[in-house]
Amino acid sequence: MKDLHFYNSLTRKKEKFEPTTPGYIGMYVCGPTVYSDVHLGNCRTFVSFDVIYRYLLYLNYKVRYVRNITDVGHLLDDGEDRMLKGARLEDLEPMEVAQKYANGFHDMMRIFNTLEPSIEPRATGHIIEQIEMVQAILDNGYGYIKNGSVYFDTLKYAEEKGSYGQLSGRVIEDLLTETRDNLKKQDEKNHPSDFAIWMKASPEHIMKWNSPWSVGFPGWHLECSAMSTKYLGKKFDIHGGGNDLKFPHHENEIAQNIGSCNCSPAKYWLHTNMLLMNGRKMSKSDGNTISPVELFTGDSPHVTKGYSPMVVRFFMLQSHYRSTLDLTDEALLAAEKGYKRLMEGYNNLQNLNGTAALKTELDQEILEILVGAKSDMNDDFNTPRSMARLFELVTKINALKAGQLKLTEVSSSTIEEAKKVMGAFLFDIFGLKDEVTSNADGGPIEGLMDLIIDLRQEARASKNWGTADKIRDGLQELNIQIKDGKDGTSWSLN
Repeated sequence: MKDLHFYNSLTRKKEKFEPTTPGYIGMYVCGPTVYSDVHLGNCRTFVSFDVIYRYLLYLNYKVRYVRNITDVGHLLDDGEDRMLKGARLEDLEPMEVAQKYANGFHDMMRIFNTLEPSIEPRATGHIIEQIEMVQAILDNGYGYIKNGSVYFDTLKYAEEKGSYGQLSGRVIEDLLTETRDNLKKQDEKNHPSDFAIWMKASPEHIMKWNSPWSVGFPGWHLECSAMSTKYLGKKFDIHGGGNDLKFPHHENEIAQNIGSCNCSPAKYWLHTNMLLMNGRKMSKSDGNTISPVELFTGDSPHVTKGYSPMVVRFFMLQSHYRSTLDLTDEALLAAEKGYKRLMEGYNNLQNLNGTAALKTELDQEILEILVGAKSDMNDDFNTPRSMARLFELVTKINALKAGQLKLTEVSSSTIEEAKKVMGAFLFDIFGLKDEVTSNADGGPIEGLMDLIIDLRQEARASKNWGTADKIRDGLQELNIQIKDGKDGTSWSLN
């Protein structure tokens, strides 16, 4: 099987992955700014990196996954801190806002069945490290002080290092404004593209700390540079985030790291693409938006029903992480059917046992599907192609169950390998849970349904058609469909 390759945003090409330390990976992903409920588009980013994290673990790497919490310094375009705005609107302390929405974020990540990161640092817990980095940037001549604020000198940096704009492809002469800086202090900068790494706080500003330059707070870009360095070292393997962070956030992170220690932080940069809805960018102003909770409950004009978290996760994985994903009701309905078919196929597989004494052509076809699923994930974490392979496998599983393919033409070792690999992909790599049967290994719901089906079978055997029909119709009202076939009776959720 070929080595792992993925697209590096820094070099704009696919590259073979070679960790800095063999067997170990340091990965930093920019986390949420906890001033409001997490956006569905952000959920897509974190689900994508959850799959990447899971696959690296599947490949037996020891991964230190760091994902931060931004609870200070992230400014709106009018210069107001996002955390302070949230506190003002809700009449809470900023740390109450941070705790409230951090808890909500964690709850949503659990609903989507994402693994917890190894470390989840908060910006407010690393003020000392950020002050030290600002001082290092000043000592190296890439920063300057104006009225108690400290700015990064992008012109000097670009002249001496020649790398500002490498990640985003921006030309420094075109950088007329720097978003999320305090616009009231634009006239303090030597150049419009310079950005604040420490900001002097106004008297009414609540979140502020002592520093050698003023009582103030760190710049938004600085926190990720300081925390990634603290926990992963000056050079680490992977830095990830949404495509919208490529500029200015990630571009400025690189500049800060090089400006402070003369070393570029991450070798590989990975970026997820945006989530659209009905072919357009999500926007609250024109009503083209939906929250995760509204998507689950169906309480939105954009969907005809609610969709379970695992259906939504499955839907997200049907698109490559670097591609835009268009959320529509039709696409979600199709994803729901696909998810159920995949889970039913896996559960059907558990009841199969091969009997061929020697490897056959069918064995070879199945094993090639399994190898292909791994090869697709090794090619830039291509979940849609890998998932398509599993659907090929489901087609063969269902054909074996229905007798269209014969179990005498497949060996027990191949069936066992299929069970092992398919289970690993569905649950360990894709991070799905079986909501179709609730417990594919035979839990209370599975046992209860077996009992109900047995009672219906007894009623039919004794020609008690009224009871048999009542059981069938009652289950249909609960969106449970009974299927009678030559191999017996099975059930599934509609």
